[in-house]
Amino acid sequence: MPESVFLLRAPLPPGSPDEAARRLLEALAFRPAPGSRVLLKPNLVAPRNARLSCTSPAVVRAVCAALLDLGLKITLADSPAFGSAAQVARAAGLDEAVRPLGLAVRSLRRPEPLRLSFGGSIGLSRDALEQDAILNLPRLKAHAQMRVTASVKNLFGCVTGCRKALAHARIGDSGDLFARLIAEVMLALPPVATILDAVVPMHRTGPIKGDPFALGLLAASADPVALDTAVYGLLGLTPERVPLWGECRRRGLPGADPAEIDFPLEQPDAFDASGFLLPDPLEPIEFKLLRLVRGRLRSLLGR
Repeated sequence: MPESVFLLRAPLPPGSPDEAARRLLEALAFRPAPGSRVLLKPNLVAPRNARLSCTSPAVVRAVCAALLDLGLKITLADSPAFGSAAQVARAAGLDEAVRPLGLAVRSLRRPEPLRLSFGGSIGLSRDALEQDAILNLPRLKAHAQMRVTASVKNLFGCVTGCRKALAHARIGDSGDLFARLIAEVMLALPPVATILDAVVPMHRTGPIKGDPFALGLLAASADPVALDTAVYGLLGLTPERVPLWGECRRRGLPGADPAEIDFPLEQPDAFDASGFLLPDPLEPIEFKLLRLVRGRLRSLLGR
């Protein structure tokens, strides 16, 4: 049975994405029972260039407003690579956007060891594991180490605090282990649906220092792998060029094969991604000691 990916034109800023967000939630049939606990997981990276590197506050606010109307218990949280969630949310303008809804941005904490197939473990937040569902809100971005990232990579943010940076240092130079780690984090989480912010994604490089690209796309799927497959295909990529897509193909995960995807709304060719530039060659995944220390200091100072 094919995996559905819903593509929808969205107004470029300063237009409002409210109608598009509600239409995508209806297409997803994302309707947990009233009172269900739902984690909204935006992409909060770092205070630098936060207006572009993080999920658009307008998109997050639109989705939050729609879910509150369903009577859900919402947790809006992430675990940024650099700085605290509150600090990054302020820099991105997200705290200001959701405050009128009675929401605040929290950090994902309370790590629980997730055993990894290749040895060792990593701390996955119980704030995420104990939810009834997760609504993943990534931003499409070029990425200097992974070439391009969307849904699956954003779920790595459910790993708490500096453990993500330590994973970069520990296995970043170990072949495909980093992509395997991210896939195993995704598979350990509660059911995940995704709305991807690709209205003004980041291209050239990333995940922090790239440039804006006007694409005008919001995309959604009940399967994060299928959504990534669809969007990477829209960009003209192959699994050989995208490490995370390649890992999902090796695992035989549903949604990793473009032939298994259908598009009930807009078709991929309705969006012009020509000129969307990606880094080549890729930078090493491994983090050096000085970068780890700087990142940890930013996180502590941001609390």
